[in-house]
Amino acid sequence: MNQVDLKIVKFGGSSLADANQFRKVKEIVTAEKARRFVVPSAPGKRSSNDIKITDMLYTCQKLASEGADISESFGQIRARYLEIANELSLSYDPSAALDEVYENLRNGATKDYAASRGEYLNGLLLSSYLGYQFVDAADVVRFDANGVLMMDETMTLMREKLGKLECAVIPGFYGADENGNVITFSRGGSDVTGSLVARAVSADIYENWTDVSGVLVADPRIVANAVPINTITYEELRELSYMGASVLHEDAIFPVRAADIPINIRNTNAPDAPGTMIVASDSAASDQFTGYTITGIAGRKGFCAINIQKAMMNAEIGFCRKVLSVLEELNISFEHMPSGIDTMSIILPEDAIHGREKTVLSKIRKAVSPDRLEIEHGISLLAVVGRGMRRTRGTAARIFAALAHARINVKMIDQGSSELNIIIGLLDGDFEEAVRRIYDVFVSSTITEQS
Repeated sequence: MNQVDLKIVKFGGSSLADANQFRKVKEIVTAEKARRFVVPSAPGKRSSNDIKITDMLYTCQKLASEGADISESFGQIRARYLEIANELSLSYDPSAALDEVYENLRNGATKDYAASRGEYLNGLLLSSYLGYQFVDAADVVRFDANGVLMMDETMTLMREKLGKLECAVIPGFYGADENGNVITFSRGGSDVTGSLVARAVSADIYENWTDVSGVLVADPRIVANAVPINTITYEELRELSYMGASVLHEDAIFPVRAADIPINIRNTNAPDAPGTMIVASDSAASDQFTGYTITGIAGRKGFCAINIQKAMMNAEIGFCRKVLSVLEELNISFEHMPSGIDTMSIILPEDAIHGREKTVLSKIRKAVSPDRLEIEHGISLLAVVGRGMRRTRGTAARIFAALAHARINVKMIDQGSSELNIIIGLLDGDFEEAVRRIYDVFVSSTITEQS
């Protein structure tokens, strides 16, 4: 890689949960002069039974909206920040900023304002600790009246402000509309802020520091010691994110993708690990090919299948349109639609039709008069994703042989023309074993052969 002159570094909540984590962050930031702009999240959990600051702020806002006293609840928030400031021996005293947030919450502040204060207060602490300029995200991230990000206005504001600064801390997760009302992204939106900053300053790399050493090939809760992916394309990551892989907020991809800026997922607790590099194209990733045919495995439970059978369905003009019109009328989106000559199935989320099954079936029956119509519950969707599948023969055969040997019944198969992924529908009870079997075939066996 060419010399890196400018890196944007974003740190997640676990990376800034307490004073010791702040010390790790400072070591990382000061290790390279290129790390000039830092985007922090709110303090996360210090242990498994701890509570995130953002959740505590939501609680305070809810109590205040009900007219309840929030002094005790906010006192826990105040204690967290003061503890960090005291343990780091900061010259900056956050008491005044905490008082302001407390009064605003008592006086009916919005949920967005409450949620944003975790990042805001953490940004004040971190800027003092690093000796960097503090830039309020409300001044440089602009939303319209409907809460939609205004990209052009945000880029203009960021470039004007950050272009004059050598180093700065910009809190993640929030911005403001033209009237100064604070608006937040969805949960995990600090990733998006980091991406916006990277694009605005034309960074060489966007480093996203978290508590895992990159994106893993499979969910470590299912596959113990799953290996990390060293390089993945934006396209592959989008597929995995959509199917449940949750390392990076999926909206964080678009700003940097447009500017061809790679994202490096790193581990704050293992800073020497290279992590995962997310790049724009196959050609950029080809030099880092690991030898695994697949890049990752991800999936989700909670789907159902509407199965429709009718003789001579293929000859009936507009049959599919009529069925899908029913879903459109009921504002129901579907995931996949595998079909045969006289059959078709519609895969959709369980919660989309919860409490409306009879209505859906009645309307489909009226629209197309099927010979047989039923709903099958307990379906999982599993995605096997990888750019390597395009150049490797027999990938699908290996997948389904592995499932067959495990006596796992496949309910649906869907592969796009790009050959980037294969979607498999199966029963919820087979989901975890299917992930493990596919991982063994493509990853564990390759590691064994290489060793």
